[in-house]
Amino acid sequence: MTDHTGIVTVRAYAELNDFLPKKWRQREFTYPLNGGFSLKHLIESAGIPHTEIEIILLNGKSVDFNCIVKPGDRISVYPVFESLDITPLLRLRPEPLRKTRFVLDVHLGKLALILRLLGFDAGFPGNIPDEELAEISAGEGRILLTRDTMLLKRSIVTHGCYLHSQDPEEQAHEILERLDLRESIKPFTRCLDCGAFLETVDKKEIINRLEPLTKEYYNEFKRCSQCHKIYWKGSHFESIMGLLQRLGVNQMGDKD
Repeated sequence: MTDHTGIVTVRAYAELNDFLPKKWRQREFTYPLNGGFSLKHLIESAGIPHTEIEIILLNGKSVDFNCIVKPGDRISVYPVFESLDITPLLRLRPEPLRKTRFVLDVHLGKLALILRLLGFDAGFPGNIPDEELAEISAGEGRILLTRDTMLLKRSIVTHGCYLHSQDPEEQAHEILERLDLRESIKPFTRCLDCGAFLETVDKKEIINRLEPLTKEYYNEFKRCSQCHKIYWKGSHFESIMGLLQRLGVNQMGDKD
């Protein structure tokens, strides 16, 4: 029987270092082998979720997660590059999703609202088991957003993002930049409650649902195509525009 006991040398790059103990960050470190580890098993045991990894070089050669590690191997791990051309190297995830759709864990409710405000399909099923979240991500082709590294390590999850910040606005910035989504922003096109598309509605159709002052001062309305909630540019609109400005977009979804 082959003896797999020994060590390998590992180096993680860029934001992948955030998942490692401080003593291993921004440097090469040695990691023990106590069996026939696959690269996926070894890297996740060191703390890095597989959904955060785009490229692995083993002794300078691009390889996949299933490659078995041997004593003395040198491993370099690189983060996701959604917007860069890396075709000469082996991508470790499926191709980017044709339609950018998200599912967020229970702790990211404010981020879900921001993503919907920006026009993205952001599922927020609430307080459900991690297993169900992972199944939604895999079954519906949604990018799983979370700060729970163990959730991202589930093998069924192929598209996921770990959020480094705890602030919802900073999290939105992180997603927009990391996944290169600024050209896809379409503010005021989705319902903040359920995430369905909004449609323009004639004031006459909803007049009986409006408060007296709203009837008097507002004439342009949108209605959710699913839950039928009504939207207009009321007193809250100025604060929403301030949020969009801080995120670097204007009402039409263009860059500042």
